[in-house]
Amino acid sequence: MQAQSRPHAAPDHQDGAQPRKAAASGWIGSALEYYDFFIYATAAALVFPQIFFPKGDPAIAIIASLATYGVGYVARPIGAFVLGHLGDTHGRKQVLVWCMFLMGFSTIAVGLLPTYDQVGLLAPALLVLLRLVQGFAVAGEISGASSMILEHAPFGRRGFFASFTLQGVQAGQILAAAVFLPLAHYMPHEQFNAWGWRIPFLLSFLVIIAGWIIRREVHETPAFTDTTAQSTRARSPIVDAFKHSTPDMLRVVCMALMNVIPVVATIFGAAYAVQPAYGVGFAPDVYLWIPVLGNVLAVLVIPYVGNLSDRIGRRPPIIVGALASGLLAFGYLYAISIHNVPLAVAMSLLMWGVVYQGYNAVFPSFYPELFPTRTRVSAMAISQNIGTAITAMLPALFTFVAPPGSVNIWLKVGAIAFGICVIAALAALSARETFRVRMRDLGQPDAEPIGRLEYDRLRAESIAAPLHHGATA
Repeated sequence: MQAQSRPHAAPDHQDGAQPRKAAASGWIGSALEYYDFFIYATAAALVFPQIFFPKGDPAIAIIASLATYGVGYVARPIGAFVLGHLGDTHGRKQVLVWCMFLMGFSTIAVGLLPTYDQVGLLAPALLVLLRLVQGFAVAGEISGASSMILEHAPFGRRGFFASFTLQGVQAGQILAAAVFLPLAHYMPHEQFNAWGWRIPFLLSFLVIIAGWIIRREVHETPAFTDTTAQSTRARSPIVDAFKHSTPDMLRVVCMALMNVIPVVATIFGAAYAVQPAYGVGFAPDVYLWIPVLGNVLAVLVIPYVGNLSDRIGRRPPIIVGALASGLLAFGYLYAISIHNVPLAVAMSLLMWGVVYQGYNAVFPSFYPELFPTRTRVSAMAISQNIGTAITAMLPALFTFVAPPGSVNIWLKVGAIAFGICVIAALAALSARETFRVRMRDLGQPDAEPIGRLEYDRLRAESIAAPLHHGATA
């Protein structure tokens, strides 16, 4: 294909808008997936204990409800194996459509579920089943979308275009908050518990329609459909990934531990600041706004960092973002410990909304660039979801190490968070730089990058090329 032999050419000469359409497809899919994930998390905390579980013991109902949220992470590694295989054997576009429909319709089904009072234990059983489907579906979204956008992107702009996958993730959470929080705040409590909570789930139908309209316009990627790639396409991409790419998969597992930063910001940090047992006494309303404001900042920052990674490389933003956000975790937790609300909010937004995006905006291009076309979706999906699943256990670890009543909570939890960030930074440092490697050479440990001057010239041509093809990049 021309996209491989002539890296400065647009990926699709017949439709110069394909990179833009691929980015829009990845954006809307990620927004849908994480809109659904976020509204489930919110409902699991606010509503589900009252309507899906026995009313005998409220504490048990809350624990069981939050456990259904955690069930989604159990299904993610399974989804990564299955959907990664499909993405490498049947195509990026195909697997993304399946992910979108699985997530969307399972979310709508949650909004239609009968309550415990209506069907008894069948209600929580169905809730767990649908949560498993959600976790299964989300496992293939970011790896599939990142690979599709990367393989469509103009030369020298892979970091910028792939960053829209994660901008969609943050936008989906903003959308969820914009729908859910006003309903919870303004509707009478009885009406909200009776039927109002169902509205955000049922609105997923509109996002599915929008996603389908956009995704059907995207062609399969040139790298996947290339005749050479077809003749060498892996029959067992998972086996090939472990056989040839295990070191890079381990690097991705370690880098994916950077999910510790949102865990510190919005899960443990919120519990530390709000829960009476810790005695800090922040108002809960404050912690409803930290994720919203953090995501707004992230949406603004992500494209700039993605573009920066096309100029200076993938590793520098990830390493700086990891170490700096790890250091800021100390400041954020210390601000909570001294009961300083404005400082805690400011530190959280700086740590998570800005500095953490050095990692968050770049991994959608860096991870798939570490793997060859034939195993790209499988290798990224499996390794990233394993790393993310490990971080799902961190709130319990933090609480064990720094339980209510202990001293130096901010120092203990901050030290663990910083140590994890150092591991992620070292993993990035040990990886090869990929931003100047040709598409056809990605995943080859001995691939020679294009010279700096030639890269800058070809990148400048890629930036200008869409103007001649009637499309905007």
